Amino acid sequence: MRSEWALDAWRSCCINIPQRWIFALMGFLGLFNAYAMRACLSISITEMAVPTEHATESRDDACQVNVTSSGNATAVHKGSYEWTEYTQGIILSSFYWGYVLTHLPGGMMAEKFGGKYTLGIGILLTAVFTLLTPNAVDWGGAPALIVLRVLMGLGEGTTYPAVNVMLAQWTPPEERSKTGSFVYAGAPLGTVYATTVSGLILRYSLTGWPAVFYFFGSVNVLWFLIWVVLCYNNPREHPFISESEVKYLNERLSDHTHQQPPPVPWRHILASKPLWALIVALVGHNWTFLTIVSDLPKYMSSVLKFSIQNNGYLSSLAYLCMWLGSLLTSWIADWVIARGYLSMTNVRKVGSSVALIGPAIFIVAASYAGCDRVMVVVMFTIGMTLMGTALPGIMVNVLDLSPNYAGTLMALTNGISALTGIVTPYIVGVLTPNQTLTEWKLVFWIVFGVSITTSIIFLIHGSGDVEYWNDPEFVKQERRKTNKNNAEEIAT
Repeated sequence: MRSEWALDAWRSCCINIPQRWIFALMGFLGLFNAYAMRACLSISITEMAVPTEHATESRDDACQVNVTSSGNATAVHKGSYEWTEYTQGIILSSFYWGYVLTHLPGGMMAEKFGGKYTLGIGILLTAVFTLLTPNAVDWGGAPALIVLRVLMGLGEGTTYPAVNVMLAQWTPPEERSKTGSFVYAGAPLGTVYATTVSGLILRYSLTGWPAVFYFFGSVNVLWFLIWVVLCYNNPREHPFISESEVKYLNERLSDHTHQQPPPVPWRHILASKPLWALIVALVGHNWTFLTIVSDLPKYMSSVLKFSIQNNGYLSSLAYLCMWLGSLLTSWIADWVIARGYLSMTNVRKVGSSVALIGPAIFIVAASYAGCDRVMVVVMFTIGMTLMGTALPGIMVNVLDLSPNYAGTLMALTNGISALTGIVTPYIVGVLTPNQTLTEWKLVFWIVFGVSITTSIIFLIHGSGDVEYWNDPEFVKQERRKTNKNNAEEIAT
């Protein structure tokens, strides 16, 4: 009786609120918090590690330390752990060792059992490992931290595939750019949140850097509890959704999204040129984005000599502008598609070009701004703003190609492209042992080359149309043909 009363109360309270909006908000917060846990180490490590000092570096290749009015250097900090730049690169990349492994299993689990608990439990596990980080580092140093980061990656690897499965169930085509971009915007905004709050905690907390991990871990446990109550795999399972919304979603999603599609048509998926073009574009996007996420705080601290507090604020500014860019361009994309000014394919290609080429140009320009701190921040901020078009240009493209297999495709595309998260911190650690401007210029030129190459490939082979193998009838016919051929071979 009491449970029925509670359910009736929920219905009377929430039935007039579109539940697809509630899912979009909670999905956004899921990515928001997941990226916060991922990114908080990038700024915390600048306080955990003993700073790199090289007496032989020339004045032309090293920025001078900022000095406050009282004459104290603002960038000087005392780390506890003597980790080389190479070791720090391994630590920052270790998250992605586990992250890439659970993408495909996570996508297939979400398609079979639903995205609710596939996403929720993955983030909950990441939160628990985040809470354990200070004790692990205190007990085992860098090796223990690396193991824990791998475990965090395993938990968080299910995030994007599960979110994509739920987007396919909750988002009609005419809302796809706006809703998908809003949900995916949790990633850059979560990084804004992480860098800003981490900087403040590192500046004011008496506990020091461990407080960063205690804070973000606790917030994500709270998110999980709310997620379990409010969100469901699809409209059919939702206990307090309105009948009109269920009818609307069924009508709008019935053409390309089916309740129980046949098994994944792997042969056709792996032969799809638009899919591989998307994977290549995501490699280019992630190469730039993950280089910035993992290493921009280090660049601000070690090269430009910003204080830890200013480091947090200025790093956050770039991600905030990326979110604003995604918000604006996602609305433009849906408007252009709805009015028929451009096809879905052309909208995706324009968005991908801006997202890949624009940031590459401005990031290289930032490296040539040298120690002009204002100009460097401006260049990075403009570049990240343009990167926001990746959300309506690239990230939602999986939903275009195959709503029925959205989880598997997101697992495949994001899983392969996430390998850049292993490669880029390692490359930065190897190429920047002395943290000089010249060393970082090479890093940014590599980013430029990858971005331009991947953009060209997507322009040639990318598509915004639903792929033929998304149709369950096609897949069933193919399976019947295969079974018939196999039977004939056995008979002969």
